[in-house]
Amino acid sequence: MPRKFNVPPFYRSQLIATVKQARGVLDPRKKDFSPSLLDFETVKFKIARHFGFCFGVENAIEIAYRAIEENQGKRIFLLSEMIHNPQVNTDLQERGVKFLMRTDGSTIVPFDSLTKEDIVIVPAFGTTVEIQDALDKKGIDPYFYDTTCPFVEKVWKRSGELGKKGYSVIVHGKRTHEETRATFSHSKETSPTIIVLDKAEAEIICQFIRGEISAAQLGEHLGQGMSAEFDPEKHLQKVGVVNQTTMLATETREIADMIRKAMVEVHGESNISKHFADTRDTLCYATSENQRATMNLIESGADIAIVVGGYNSSNTSHLFELCEETIPTYYVKNELEIESVKTIRHFLPAKKQVVESGNWLPDKRPITVALTSGASCPDRTVDLVMLRVATLLGSSLDPEKVLKDFSKKLSESPAAILEAGLG
Repeated sequence: MPRKFNVPPFYRSQLIATVKQARGVLDPRKKDFSPSLLDFETVKFKIARHFGFCFGVENAIEIAYRAIEENQGKRIFLLSEMIHNPQVNTDLQERGVKFLMRTDGSTIVPFDSLTKEDIVIVPAFGTTVEIQDALDKKGIDPYFYDTTCPFVEKVWKRSGELGKKGYSVIVHGKRTHEETRATFSHSKETSPTIIVLDKAEAEIICQFIRGEISAAQLGEHLGQGMSAEFDPEKHLQKVGVVNQTTMLATETREIADMIRKAMVEVHGESNISKHFADTRDTLCYATSENQRATMNLIESGADIAIVVGGYNSSNTSHLFELCEETIPTYYVKNELEIESVKTIRHFLPAKKQVVESGNWLPDKRPITVALTSGASCPDRTVDLVMLRVATLLGSSLDPEKVLKDFSKKLSESPAAILEAGLG
């Protein structure tokens, strides 16, 4: 039985929750990755099978709100954004929580100003060994309100195991991301560690393994992502690959396959276990499920796609990348970005900027919209985006009636709903 978290009701949805309930009844083992269909007459929404709050995010939210409830009158701090979602972080700040650092690690509140009476919440991304030690020296237990995602901790544990067996660690991640900084810090405690951003950087490591470039050339490209003692000549003889859990799981697998292939070319298949560790079980199941569901959503076809989530959310940006390869895609943080049938504000991850586009909706009715969201996006926000689009397109369906009818049909026949859609 999946664990139920105590998440504030204003993050919960009505329509989306009912859709997820129906899918859970029909597919309890989560084997069916096809999207759900909701029909609002003028617009049909194809909704990804898996999206929204994951285990780690719900766990983090529950702990953070419990910390607030249990410590009335005390100063409460988050190391940085708990998750990459503006609504969640804004609500915590409005309840008196302050951030100690920005997401890039720069200081907002000096650590010197902390006292042992203060409460510090560690975000879902985890934090570095150095920051844990700094809090401990202040008399603050960094583990008491620790919202670190269990799947992030799983990566740390595996990195430690690799180090004890003499393997170096290659981390697939973004060097400046909080999670990768934390994973790098924990990994280098036991393992020489190097970070690669993508397949292009992984290929540089492969070139070194195959003897095509020197250690100096490798350092020119990847030196900023190496632990202090990292010696390519020594430490790229025996490696394992782990990842920032919000990266594209397919790319992590491809990077691991690239490294393994290079090792086989140099050392032979019969000796591969002495040079390459199988770490596929460290991939976050939620990230993999969401990305696979998004690929099935795309394959089902749509006129446009809308991806909902915070603009600094790594996992959301990857969902956008998957969609935009095939479908005109708009990445919005909430329903307020959808100004009218003519105008939408949306985020372009590659340019790291919000832009405004006109004539974004196809000139046809009904239109089909593929819809998904990042792991840190409340389902309630997805509800509001969906209803905003339906309203703008002149749907005559009343949302309350839609929900009532949908719930009634769900109790009668979940399968019929998901085959025929809502409406």
